[in-house]
Amino acid sequence: MGKTGGRGDFEWVYNDQPHTSRRKEILAKYPEIKSLMGPDPQLKWVVSGMVLTQLLACYLVHDLSWKWIFFWAYAFGGCINHSLTLAIHDISHNVAFGNKLAKWNRWFAMWANLPIGLPYSASFKKYHIDHHRYLGGDQLDVDIPTDIEGWFFSTPPRKVLWLFLQPLFYALRPLLVNPKPVGQLEILNATVQFTVDLIIYYLWGVKPIVYLIAGSVLCMGLHPISGHFIAEHYMFLKGHETYSYYGPLNMITFNVGYHMEHHDFPSIPGSKLPQVKKIAAEYYDFLPQHTSWIRVLWDFVFDDSIGPYARIKRQYKINKQG
Repeated sequence: MGKTGGRGDFEWVYNDQPHTSRRKEILAKYPEIKSLMGPDPQLKWVVSGMVLTQLLACYLVHDLSWKWIFFWAYAFGGCINHSLTLAIHDISHNVAFGNKLAKWNRWFAMWANLPIGLPYSASFKKYHIDHHRYLGGDQLDVDIPTDIEGWFFSTPPRKVLWLFLQPLFYALRPLLVNPKPVGQLEILNATVQFTVDLIIYYLWGVKPIVYLIAGSVLCMGLHPISGHFIAEHYMFLKGHETYSYYGPLNMITFNVGYHMEHHDFPSIPGSKLPQVKKIAAEYYDFLPQHTSWIRVLWDFVFDDSIGPYARIKRQYKINKQG
């Protein structure tokens, strides 16, 4: 398949990301897609149901033995928490309440953040804007692994370790690659999060806290849902930097698998991305796509030509000025 990028260096390109031009072309041909942009009125209810489910689970697990705490964290709670991180991803594009109520989206993301156990939503928003604007941008897109990650995690055992530790790398990489000052929203996010953590600890002890945080860490690491981290932008086929997945796991991940469509139209809620594919089918049907996130993880680990280096990188002028 002409795979590349497993070892040695990233795939450097000197053209613009493909999403900008495709967006213009599709909107010129199918202007009705603009009607899909804007808030998803169902999102706030779905997310709130998930948050309340996890708060109920905190009560239900507080007397369980430790082995069952970790079992339910991986098999159930972590799946909800991972899904909530993807809800936060959607909310970062203001699709819960719309652009006119941008602050409501920020506050609602903090509500969605509560079961994750650690503050996340405000920092994510700040960096995710760069991921779209400067896709693959050197020192700008912190979704790209560092050179040290690419060099060290190059064998199957090391790549398994890298997948397991992925939450750690996602948390620390922005601080090393593109540090930004802490803002008021991040302070509020942390204050709200740790206050609720303390309330849960006061009510039911340490086990529910471990259930929440362990679920988040385990299910953002080596877990079938985490296949989307690799599937979205790792270069399984030379020259292609974004891939969609149209399988059943989209049902519990806010359609994050429709990733080509999402980067083409980030202001369209995940719930409406299948309509984008249906309207503009000829733009998406023949692009490379994944059929299984589990297969993605398997290939990532055991295919020598794929690893943390298997990413497209480019320089943006803002980086040279900075």
